[in-house]
Amino acid sequence: MARPSIYEFAGGDPAFLALAAAHHERCLQEPEISHAFSHGFNPAHIDNLAFYWAEVFGGPPRYSELHGGHSGMLEMHARTGAAEDWGQRFVACFVQAADDAGLPKESEFRAALRAYMEWATEEVMSYTPAESQVPKELPVPRWGWNGPE
Repeated sequence: MARPSIYEFAGGDPAFLALAAAHHERCLQEPEISHAFSHGFNPAHIDNLAFYWAEVFGGPPRYSELHGGHSGMLEMHARTGAAEDWGQRFVACFVQAADDAGLPKESEFRAALRAYMEWATEEVMSYTPAESQVPKELPVPRWGWNGPE
């Protein structure tokens, strides 16, 4: 029998919606990260975040269909001049949010989530300098039990 995707193992859409909501709340409580929301945020932010992560981990391509893939996400975060430790703070919020959302505690699952988020924040942070240019039409990355697919 084939191993389920991380998306399926997590619990599908309801799990990723809960994770996105919990992560958003954690970020609002985090002093450095909350500053990014001081100008307000899109009311669809939580849904979009859930769609993005679901797609990354093997779910349907809703984020790509609605927002044009990975380049769109990177562009939203590009050229922000984020603080150097912002990525570490973001990962910490994500790890705590997985608990808040009640995601499975299975160690290999949690390790895969964390490994993805560490990779993803490093990539996002690489585009925060003012002169950064995001390549066009990058597909949403796919992440499985053993890393990038």
